[in-house]
Amino acid sequence: MQKQAYHIFAPKNRRTSVVFASPHSGNDYPDWFVQRSLLNAHTIRSSEDAFVDKLFADAPGFGAPLLVATAPRALLDLNRAAEELDPALIQGVRKVGHNPRVASGLGVIPRVVANGRAIYHGKMSRAEADHRVDHYWRPYHTALTNLLKTAHAKFGEAILIDCHSMPHEAVASVSRRGGSRPEIVLGDRFGAAADVDLVDQIEAAFARAGFRVSRNTPFAGAYVTQQYGRPHRRQHAIQIEIDRSLYMDEVEITPNADFETFRNRLRGVISEITELGADTQKDVAAE
Repeated sequence: MQKQAYHIFAPKNRRTSVVFASPHSGNDYPDWFVQRSLLNAHTIRSSEDAFVDKLFADAPGFGAPLLVATAPRALLDLNRAAEELDPALIQGVRKVGHNPRVASGLGVIPRVVANGRAIYHGKMSRAEADHRVDHYWRPYHTALTNLLKTAHAKFGEAILIDCHSMPHEAVASVSRRGGSRPEIVLGDRFGAAADVDLVDQIEAAFARAGFRVSRNTPFAGAYVTQQYGRPHRRQHAIQIEIDRSLYMDEVEITPNADFETFRNRLRGVISEITELGADTQKDVAAE
């Protein structure tokens, strides 16, 4: 039986135009997938945004829906276009132009996990690749599109917060002014995916909670922000990357001793972000 591609945690009362989504925290690893992989059940999780869905689980309590993928990122990457198929992995796929993500093995069906470790030996059929896209990618993005359409219809705008985590080493060489490393990276594709004032307010919310924040470095956003960020249509998409070392043991892939403290700090930020969509809300349906 095909498992559901996502879960939507809906608020009792939708009171904000904000939608939270976690495309990379899925950890439903089918037995056949793990058995087929060259990697063991632990190593294959290295690309997973582990526990991000738990970190943002309070969002519905503040009136915002939370969309969570079930499929793991190693199986299918929801932050890639459905057409980003890797000819080095999938039979019958022709190379079209140069896509650096696909070339590095990080297409919609990844060839590698973190640190370039190969997932498979040999290639898979185009039919299998299409099946994964049809049964995981399309349902998730249909659900996300519908959540944003509902927000726009009710409030006259939609704000997507795309929730991710990043390895600590990803920011080890990144310094903010003053020399400190960022703990949070906000990606808005350098202003193309969201209104600058809105991103300023989100950054300020994290700063008030004591987080060090940078913008678009080293992550500016990928397919999701590019596809859904339409600020001229009052639809904004902001990617949030959180340093994993703040709340988890990256080697063991387990919550660390600071997990609940971190989650409580983040809870206040989630509350402030949802208010950004409530402050200007305009119930179009009531007009």
